[in-house]
Amino acid sequence: MTAFWAEPDFDAHECVQLVHDRASGLTAIIAIHSTHCGPAAGGTRFWHYADPAGAMRDALRLSRGMSYKNAMAGLPMGGGKAVILADPAGTKTPAMLAAFGDAVEALGGRYVTAEDVGITEADMVAVSQRTAHVSGLPVAGEGSAGGDPGPFTAMGIFLGIKAAVRHKLGKDSVAGVHVALQGTGSVGGGVARLLAQDGAKLTLADINAARAAELARELGASVAASDAIMSTACDVFSPNALGAILDDEGIARLDCAIVAGGANNQLAKAGHGAQLSARGILYAPDYVINAGGIISVALEYLARRAGAPADINEVRKRLAQIPGRLESIWQDSDATGTSPDVVADRMAQALIGRG
Repeated sequence: MTAFWAEPDFDAHECVQLVHDRASGLTAIIAIHSTHCGPAAGGTRFWHYADPAGAMRDALRLSRGMSYKNAMAGLPMGGGKAVILADPAGTKTPAMLAAFGDAVEALGGRYVTAEDVGITEADMVAVSQRTAHVSGLPVAGEGSAGGDPGPFTAMGIFLGIKAAVRHKLGKDSVAGVHVALQGTGSVGGGVARLLAQDGAKLTLADINAARAAELARELGASVAASDAIMSTACDVFSPNALGAILDDEGIARLDCAIVAGGANNQLAKAGHGAQLSARGILYAPDYVINAGGIISVALEYLARRAGAPADINEVRKRLAQIPGRLESIWQDSDATGTSPDVVADRMAQALIGRG
């Protein structure tokens, strides 16, 4: 594996820690990009990587994205991310989660973890037995924020899609708007249900074809093969699976007016945002539109530290600000000819003291 400081995605990260616990079999990477705005907050990803370099690349890119996401959401949190390297069978044991919790605790509050791909609410409960620097824990009562961040992420994406449809297509409703969704898990499935409630026409795809088919039956949607969804003729392409899909080939395949979804790091490289703009496709910067989950878990964590429950109304208030934030990015982009991803990056970099 290349030294992490030689990786193209190393961006003056404050800390990159490789964790290995022989007794439990845990191998993990914890990357802290910035604590300029507060403790670095970002979820833990549990994933099998054929090449360990892919794990490092994910940790670096995702932690930087969390710095930008938290800053743009107005949260007093920095950016970090953890990646647990799973074996091919996806073995996850209580001992591994305990060892990971110990690693988070050893950072003394510089990093606050939560759920991400492959990690459940129950896993976070297990981690919380070893460290207080964890969020996304179960909460009691409808008036409290916290728990599974997926529904909050989905709501923010839904609101962002509506804003994109309004900006690009001039429509105040998604009724009849054709949205092709890639990924029907916790987030993508939540987005699909919200869109269906508002009358959108849906085409769904997932590497788990059975899951996509089941959701399609529930919502009266169409299904596409996972390798064909990006070529589907639609108004909105909504990527809600893994990132780096918007590369030269992927962008060339798109047949849509808007890209707006929850996947992190959708653009494979710098310059791909400009390629989308050159094709006349409106792009919703991923770390702006998908901030709903971190808004929920960050407010949950901060409230717990203060000895009070997080207010669900405050979460909803901050979710409602996502469309306006996107609109300001698009207006700047329209006025300057700069692609939305670059506009958003510059805003975020200024907020974390790296402008």
